[in-house]
This record gives sequence, structure tokens and C-alpha cells, in this order.
Amino acid sequence: MNTEEVYQEYGDFIFKYLLTLTNNSQTAEELTQETFYQAIKSIDNFHNNGRAKFSTWLCAIAKNVWLQELHKEKKRKQLEESLQNEDTLSYHLEEEYFKKENKINFFKQAHQLDEKKREIIYLRLLGDLSFKEIGLIFGESENWARVTFYRAKQQLRKGGQKE
Repeated sequence: MNTEEVYQEYGDFIFKYLLTLTNNSQTAEELTQETFYQAIKSIDNFHNNGRAKFSTWLCAIAKNVWLQELHKEKKRKQLEESLQNEDTLSYHLEEEYFKKENKINFFKQAHQLDEKKREIIYLRLLGDLSFKEIGLIFGESENWARVTFYRAKQQLRKGGQKE
């Protein structure tokens, strides 16, 4: 199957998946293109793996592309805000160090969670999605998403160990 055939077969599926994550058709289209670009670059990883379905592998790439975009957008907004408020900002190196340390510890602990809980934490906190939206992504109820998020949060407070 060549690149064009792969895009024809899976392009609409990936676009719809990203549209549910972004709620913006233009962003979803851009991220779909980036997803296929990344997939082409790393196609050998899929062939060597052989355990996952191709569509699942593409969704994983799409999710990572989306999370990277969220991170870039957050950084862009922070830069804009800091430039707008440059006169009023008082920069404290020690505070920034502790913020960074807390962020590193959070991601270390989140990494210890099982994949589903980790994804729900990221979708809720980084993606700023509602529990209803998270439930839709997983094909579950809003209440399921809320309870799973709560359990993941409790697990993070205990140090990220799997239950």
C-alpha cells in the first residue's frame, strides 16, 4: 500500500479523531497532515512492532501530535502574556526553579499511571477537555471519565504507584 492509498483509507478517520480532540476543523486538518508526515517518517517502527492495528498506531501518533500542539500553544500564550506584562512581571529565579521541579515530579508520577489514566489526566489538565468530551473519546460516560480522573488524581497523590 503506497502513501496515497494509506491517506485515502485512513485520512478521514484520523481527521475525525483529531476533530473530537480539537473541536476545530482547521486545526484538525493541520494535525492530520502532521500525523501522516510523522507516520511516514516512522513507518519502520510499525512494521517492526506488528502487535497493533495500523489505525491504532495512527491514532497514537495523532494523539502525540495533538499533545505537542497543545504544548506549543500554551508556550505561545505564555510568551504573549509575558511580553504584554513585561513591565509588571517580577522574575524570581528561585520560584521558577521550584515550579519546574514540581512540573518534572508531576510528569514522573503521571508516567507511572496506566495508559488510560495517564491519557485522561493529560486530556483533562493539558487538553482542558470536559469530562463529557473525555467520555466521548473513550466511548464511555461522563461519569466514568469523572471517576477515572478522580482515581488517577488519588493515585498521583500517593506517588503514582499502580493500584
